[in-house]
Amino acid sequence: MSETSLQTHHRICPLCEACCGLEVQTQGDQVIRVRGHASDIFSHGYLCPKGVALKDLHEDPDRLRAPLIKRNGVFHEASWDEAFAEIERRLPPLIAQHGRNAVGVVAGNPTSHKLGLMLYYPRLLKALGTRNIFSAATLDQMPRHVVSGLLYGHWMSVPVPDIARTDWLLVLGANPVASNGSMWTVPDFRGKARAMQARGGRLIVIDPRRSETAALADEHHFIRPGADAWLLLGMLHHLFAKDLVTGGAATSLVDGLAHLKDAVQPFTPARTALRCGVPAETIQRLATELASTPRAALYGRIGTCTQRFGTLSTWLIDVLNILTGHLDQPGGTMFPKAAAFAANTQGKPGSGRGVVTGRFATRVSQAPEVMGEVPITCLAEEIETPGEGQVRALITLATNPVLSSPNGARLARALDGLEFMVSMDIYLNETTRHADVILPGPSPLEDLHYDVPYPQMSWMNHARFSAPVFARAAGQPAEWETLLRLAAIAQGLATPHDARAIDEQLFTEDVRRQFGDQAPAVLRASAGLHGPERLLDLALRHGPYQLDLARVKAAEDGLDLGPLMPRLHELLRTPTGRIDLAPSDLLAELEHARHSMQENAPSLVIIGRRDVRSNNSWMHNLPTLEKGPMRCTLLVHPNDAARHSLVAGAQARLRRPDGQGESLTVEVTITDEVMPGVVSLPHGWGHDAPGIRLTLAGRRPGVNLNALLADTERDPLSGNAVLSGIEVQLEPA
Repeated sequence: MSETSLQTHHRICPLCEACCGLEVQTQGDQVIRVRGHASDIFSHGYLCPKGVALKDLHEDPDRLRAPLIKRNGVFHEASWDEAFAEIERRLPPLIAQHGRNAVGVVAGNPTSHKLGLMLYYPRLLKALGTRNIFSAATLDQMPRHVVSGLLYGHWMSVPVPDIARTDWLLVLGANPVASNGSMWTVPDFRGKARAMQARGGRLIVIDPRRSETAALADEHHFIRPGADAWLLLGMLHHLFAKDLVTGGAATSLVDGLAHLKDAVQPFTPARTALRCGVPAETIQRLATELASTPRAALYGRIGTCTQRFGTLSTWLIDVLNILTGHLDQPGGTMFPKAAAFAANTQGKPGSGRGVVTGRFATRVSQAPEVMGEVPITCLAEEIETPGEGQVRALITLATNPVLSSPNGARLARALDGLEFMVSMDIYLNETTRHADVILPGPSPLEDLHYDVPYPQMSWMNHARFSAPVFARAAGQPAEWETLLRLAAIAQGLATPHDARAIDEQLFTEDVRRQFGDQAPAVLRASAGLHGPERLLDLALRHGPYQLDLARVKAAEDGLDLGPLMPRLHELLRTPTGRIDLAPSDLLAELEHARHSMQENAPSLVIIGRRDVRSNNSWMHNLPTLEKGPMRCTLLVHPNDAARHSLVAGAQARLRRPDGQGESLTVEVTITDEVMPGVVSLPHGWGHDAPGIRLTLAGRRPGVNLNALLADTERDPLSGNAVLSGIEVQLEPA
């Protein structure tokens, strides 16, 4: 093949929240190389190793390319018609006999990077009509959604640091150098942080581990895992005590200030310091600096969410930003304005219905519904426990909860007890091995791309679209077509095979319902489009910038829609059009925190960690990301290593003193990177289950942190799993 056949394609990376722009160079049907797109208006050429590994993912021989049907315990390749016929044979009778709640659905993080899955997943849920909806959101981010809903009126109204203009940034329980943001889409955080420092700004990190972000910081402080709420309460108490409270842009919009002031009186810095391990003088100084710096922001993420007081901690972060005058201000925390799909750009500005939680609860633990779903840690018990509404069938979308959620061994046993299971996934992994039918999606390079959630949390306003690099293989449906066929089967339609006809009917009905007399004009505007492209075009046309898909497609480097701008007054969707600083549920949580303030810290606890070469459990089979030293090791402080007679490179045994979970045997790395009394193990490993097809990952399987964790431990307001600060015992193996 001649050199002139080389082609360059511009893509958005679908592998993590950073959403970097890529240049994919191809020759025929081969990927030659992947590198950063220097002219991309959002990421400006930045690229992490995951983007390079997109070539490995496309070429991975373990990636499924045809449906699998399990017969007599063995998977066999099948045609798409055979796979759908098997689903049609088994799923509708089960629904007819046991009801719609007999089907559970689980969606994983990769779903959020797929336009087709994001836009058509609701179609499947509506067709199924089940309450048993689970997702990865209750593993790492639901507290953020709850607080956004309670304060601002919508789950996705997430304030993010305006890093391009801030002069003081406090990062709590987050590692954006490794993640390039989480619930904050900010590619090349390192470069942006250094630019902030170069203009005289300061980066402060509070974390039980001296992470990659802490190593970059001007200041780092250790904190006891799970004690973030007490640090934040001490800071808030200091603001009230020293009369440092100012509402800034939110001054005329807040209610409940007096109730809040009274509620935090017990939490003096002197008292909270004993609980969180950060000196009172440091707590007071940080609060003063946050209040006195004109352009400052406080940001917290995974560590603040994955704990017993996850919602409380997230709320306090927002309250501190509000009461120091930094919400909705340049250089503070601001709300992006997405070009499409953002509810806070639609309808009447400044007020709305708000959010409601607890519309129903799970059968067994009575865990309340949040954002239309229930905690994923309740899935096993909902399968195991007989009675009306028992989950007897399961559909999973791009998820691996056997590794990614606590007590995976119990969940694996529960999955084996299902009457029927369907998985949409590109791998035969620790979860999908339990399925009866696996429906693979295409390679990301065979799919179009537009991010639905991440422009709503981005460091700047933008719009970008990626066309497929390669055509899908013959017979391979798009994932939105697969979802529509599943939905049709669930509804018992006579002809569930014609996804495009179903889509045409549903789209027309939606447009007529939404636009009334204007529907014919709206339908004409979308003529020639179908599927996700048509829905995207509609959302862009009726979005805040009144774009269309053709214009976004034509902008090869993306459309720069400008820096973050103040928009609090029009963004609010609360019923009152105001911000309630003191929701009753959160004031009640303060009482729980007050009673817990005197608890003694365990002698040893465990936390997770993030690596730039990994994203949960599904990237350990790619050579670019797996080369180099083993990263699934236990970080142990030298004092703790000596106390437990451990040496570097040796094997240690981890267990819980309460007897829950499994014991783990793991290699030890001795380092002062973690604080004394804390050990750290990365999340998402443990690829040693029988029957999986992850050849490279299986050579260095690592151990599963979540096997230590209990599926009964949750933040009660959000249902989020408690993954951090769990007491453990350590001994030589």
